[in-house]
Amino acid sequence: MTHFTPLWKLKRFCGARSGATAIEYALIAGLIAVGLIGGAATLGTDLGLKYTAIAGLFTAGVE
Repeated sequence: MTHFTPLWKLKRFCGARSGATAIEYALIAGLIAVGLIGGAATLGTDLGLKYTAIAGLFTAGVE
C-alpha cells in the first residue's frame, strides 16, 4: 500500500514528461495552423484579384 501514498503520486506526476511533450506538440501544431490560415487568406486574396483582372479582360474583349 505504500505505492499509493500522496507523496508517491506527486513524485510520479513531477517525473512524468509525456504531458509536457503533448503540450509542446499542441503549441507547434497551433502555430503551424495559424501560419497556414494566414498564408491561405493572403493567397486567396491574391487569386481573387487575379481572377477579377482576367474576367475584366474577357468582358473588355467581348464589348
